[in-house]
Amino acid sequence: MAKVNLNRVKAGDLELKEKVVAINRVVKTTKGGRAFSFSALVVVGNGSGVVGHGLGKAKEVQEAITKGIEDAKKNLIKVPIMKGTVPHDQLAKEGAAIVLIKPAAQGTGVISGGSMRAVLESAGVTDVLAKSLGSANPHNVVKATFKALSLLREPVTVAQTRKVALKKVFNG
Repeated sequence: MAKVNLNRVKAGDLELKEKVVAINRVVKTTKGGRAFSFSALVVVGNGSGVVGHGLGKAKEVQEAITKGIEDAKKNLIKVPIMKGTVPHDQLAKEGAAIVLIKPAAQGTGVISGGSMRAVLESAGVTDVLAKSLGSANPHNVVKATFKALSLLREPVTVAQTRKVALKKVFNG
């Protein structure tokens, strides 16, 4: 299993836009009747490489969304974006959800499904080919997309690590 490199970011002074991915009504049956509550899956991002996701639960929809936004601000990561797309192909799995993200030529747009699209657009990716291969459960698809984005590496970083590895091979 690949080591997940979480490039954590603090919310601080970032101007974040929120997108509600899914709202779920939950019913708990008690002897007094039915108790309704809501859960909201929210994605926040600044549109230039920082994105986060969160889950909020409350008795009211608006309160659940607010809690989801607060949670998302605690789970921000930095995504490497080059010329509006991702630097390389990436496959990631979370639960039964499997996502594939591929770089695309300029002008392609964001070609992906609903919950993946929200994450990629919030991150600021403008051209990408993405496919959800497993489960369509929005929670797991968002988590798998996050895992894929956190595993992305910039070409400069890869070149530096390879240069160090080559020096170790040839020098000693």
